[in-house]
Amino acid sequence: MIALKLLFLAAYAAQASPCQPAGDAERCADIAKPGTAFGEQFSIINATYVPAASLNISGSFNQFPFCRVYAQVPYPENNTVGFEVWLPEPKSYNGNFLAVGNGGFAGNVEQSALMFNMNMGFAVAGGDSGHLGSQNNNGQGAPGVYIPYLHDENQVSAWIHNSIALFTPPAKAVVEHLYSTAPVYTYYVGCSTGGAQGFALAQFHPTLFDGIVAGCPGNWYSHLSLSFLWNAISSTSPYFLPQETLDYITSSVVKACDELDGVLDGIIEDPLVCKFDFESLSCAADNTSGCLTTEQMVTLRRFYDGPHDSRDNSSLYPGFSFGSESEWMLQQEELANAFTIPILQNLVFDNLSYDATAFNWGSDVDVLDKKAGTFIDETSPDLSAFRANGGKMIVTQGWADPFNAAVWPIQHFQQIEAAMGGNIDDWFELYMVPGGGHCGAAQGYPQAPAILSSLDALTGWVEAGNRPAEMLSSAPADGSNRTRKLCPYPKTSHYTEGDSDDWASFVCA
Repeated sequence: MIALKLLFLAAYAAQASPCQPAGDAERCADIAKPGTAFGEQFSIINATYVPAASLNISGSFNQFPFCRVYAQVPYPENNTVGFEVWLPEPKSYNGNFLAVGNGGFAGNVEQSALMFNMNMGFAVAGGDSGHLGSQNNNGQGAPGVYIPYLHDENQVSAWIHNSIALFTPPAKAVVEHLYSTAPVYTYYVGCSTGGAQGFALAQFHPTLFDGIVAGCPGNWYSHLSLSFLWNAISSTSPYFLPQETLDYITSSVVKACDELDGVLDGIIEDPLVCKFDFESLSCAADNTSGCLTTEQMVTLRRFYDGPHDSRDNSSLYPGFSFGSESEWMLQQEELANAFTIPILQNLVFDNLSYDATAFNWGSDVDVLDKKAGTFIDETSPDLSAFRANGGKMIVTQGWADPFNAAVWPIQHFQQIEAAMGGNIDDWFELYMVPGGGHCGAAQGYPQAPAILSSLDALTGWVEAGNRPAEMLSSAPADGSNRTRKLCPYPKTSHYTEGDSDDWASFVCA
């Protein structure tokens, strides 16, 4: 890797005349000049040289100068993906390219992710997913609101399935043009909708990336949205669960199962081995310390069970796990209003007056699968083309994710294993994060380390062939220096001896 970087630097230096050296700012500006040799496949809108520590994105500054390129790539019926490429100064560039994904309904470039990863030395790129949030209710869904991109089949397909693949080759061409050499390795990192985009890349565009990190993946997007509706309908008054009740449930579960990993830290390592009897929380069970009414117990069971098909009672999406209850408030209406109802009204039934409470949990599931799932799901368990291309994939999922039922990535892991002949650990790893939320910290678990070293683990795997045996998590929201050891599923972390706030005191077993 060092030798390759030295060759790259030599090639860059050779571009400048010894009498009149071309500075980084001039080379950056030249990218946008008419006649730059990128052909007609995409267009450069602007290129700006950004001095060190001069750009503030959500409190983070660029550690070194970089060239910021704005560009567009077309796709069918006069649509475009807008994207940015951030290229660090040559001496700070690590020789590799990294693309970042989107969140939610997207419609904008995730600049915070660009800043974070560029500061690690990558040439980075991110896109708007093929539509503009400013033209789509500012990227927000709401009942009764027309969302234009959900009425355009090409834009819906670009959103998750294709937009990253559309801008990646042009972005890499810009990288090669500025540095006079192609990136050595190509990576992708995304979470939430970005996690779904990661699975779309592995499924539909298996030769584009050497390594993919997919966090909290909503890759069964249509049925994830169904789970939002199921939970919202389940928790209308008198079935609603107030926050203090949710907190009480979680504290009861944690009290019962906290020390199963050998340490008392207010976090459940593996909810699947927790044998808590939640029926004991019922007022009918003579519980006098904050019990749940009969109606609230119905809601609790439905959240744990997840949505089911009314025709054969088969699961449509998994339910939530023990220890996640304190994070459920958004599930009781807000997520359905923001995602499910807009998708049903705009994409599935094309009727802004459609009443989502009338959804038929049998026949309408088939309609949803055809009209939405076809374009926004990426759940094929056959990822053999990605594997054959040498690709490596790391998936992460917080056990206390307030959006995505944490068991789904485990179920999909098992589906991939079954489809691809058993053990897949030569190219695929899943890390479950105790106390982890959605792409970061969970509000109810400020003591849980929330920053994952997933990209470090991936690059070591791709570049040196070192399959990760563990992963570091750090920087909990409470400001402490606590670290934890994450283990590739189905292993979990267990305390041995020493400082329980040090990840080295744990083993994967």
